[in-house]
Amino acid sequence: MEILFSSLGSHGHVFPLVPLAIAAREQGHDVVFATPDTFAKALTSRGIQHVTGGMDMLDGFELGNASPAARKAKDFDPRRVSKVFGSILARRHAADLVPIIVDHKPDLVVHEVANVGVALAARVTGVPAVCHSFGRYWLPSGPMEDIRLHLAEVAAEYGADLPDGDIMRFGNPYLDICPPSLQDRDFLATATDRLPLRPVPFAEPGELPPWVLEHREPLVYLTLGTAFTTVHVLRTAIEGLASLNARVLVSTGTIVEVGELGDLPDNVVVREWLPQADLLPHVDLVVHHGGAGTTMGTLGAGVPQLVLPQGADQFGNAVMVTEAGLGDQVLGAEVVAEVIADKARRLLTDDAVLDAARAMADEVAAMPSPADVVGVLPDYA
Repeated sequence: MEILFSSLGSHGHVFPLVPLAIAAREQGHDVVFATPDTFAKALTSRGIQHVTGGMDMLDGFELGNASPAARKAKDFDPRRVSKVFGSILARRHAADLVPIIVDHKPDLVVHEVANVGVALAARVTGVPAVCHSFGRYWLPSGPMEDIRLHLAEVAAEYGADLPDGDIMRFGNPYLDICPPSLQDRDFLATATDRLPLRPVPFAEPGELPPWVLEHREPLVYLTLGTAFTTVHVLRTAIEGLASLNARVLVSTGTIVEVGELGDLPDNVVVREWLPQADLLPHVDLVVHHGGAGTTMGTLGAGVPQLVLPQGADQFGNAVMVTEAGLGDQVLGAEVVAEVIADKARRLLTDDAVLDAARAMADEVAAMPSPADVVGVLPDYA
């Protein structure tokens, strides 16, 4: 069977799908993954055929005047977000993916939940599709009816109609990587064709600092992701965490340059990039932005979390973590070094939080693996 995967051009949207793609290839299926060229190396290094298609997600938001910086303005109109998802990104992905699907003739398309353009392309070409989540049940911050109206215009260009109901799932079976105990109750009660899938962290391969495997003092990992990182918040978090009796390992992502952080305390080590999937099992606390990939990966590692949300779905993930007793959050005016230090210190020593994190890791481990789910994908083709 040939399976075509495609997601929006963003680490947080591409990487959650890669474990399933790898499992499908390992079970003998022909796997093709359509993304912008940014992700070609990460995919081909794992034996997955890459084809160029779609648009970088941040480029789409820039075109729609809805960049992370623009969304912080008090007068920001959330309808801009609807236009980005329902028109700008959807139109580009549909235009790129229709000829790719026609050329490759896949038996099944796997689209991530934010990529309705690919879901539309599958419908237009008559290929069955399944929708792959990247975290907890997710809806964009823009008005959903506006997304439907924009997408209806795109669909009309292909002579296609839209399905009823949740437009982001596009009426397709839903591969759900969120642990059931954390999933939205209303969604669980109403979702049909939902197939649980264990969240497996993925990162490009690399080497960890040798001391990570041998550390005796607590190890705190700090990342603010690849989309919303700011020098100010990163510096503030480093200042607070450096006051702990711990080693602090920082990933700056792709936005902040290491040199912008200035002089660092001896117990802080900064890298532009770290193989996060390999790192998580070795840390004692993850301080992060609340991106779905980092949140889900940390759940599986059984590690407490301190979330400093910066935008998009990150605030919802912060609430999810806090309400489940898996960690804490720092919001707004609380984002100062002293508060971050106090909350991190508590999480490093709170047995109740650690027990909850370990129990969550057990729940994640009990979910069907990517290999298990690949075994039933032919039923959807």
